[in-house]
Amino acid sequence: MSKPELEYSTVTKMVLLTAAVKNGYESRILRDMQERIIKSFMDVIIMAELRNGPLSGYDVISYINAKFNVLVSSGTVYSLLYSLERNGLVEGVWRERKRTYKLTDKGEDAIFKILGNQEEIKTFLSSILKPQAPT
Repeated sequence: MSKPELEYSTVTKMVLLTAAVKNGYESRILRDMQERIIKSFMDVIIMAELRNGPLSGYDVISYINAKFNVLVSSGTVYSLLYSLERNGLVEGVWRERKRTYKLTDKGEDAIFKILGNQEEIKTFLSSILKPQAPT
């Protein structure tokens, strides 16, 4: 069974929508929403990228900036990495004066399950943004 690939369709759509909107105020609102989504799903983004090999905190910051054009603070990233480590999802190892992180078996299992349920996650996110009929 092959591992499901992470789709960033919701985030990608928001990036494209942001680029398409010319109005500065609307563009800022969409950009803020994109950043909120990325920061909310940063643990999933990090674990998905760790499937490709170990990363340092600096590598995570660089990856998120390059992929999503969002600059996250080192405090945010290291706090999240330590939390993932405390929960047994990643393991930190000191290598050549820097700490790198890799997925544990528990982390591999968790990200595999998350990525395998992308449709349910997309449906849930869509339901949040769907306009509700007045009551």
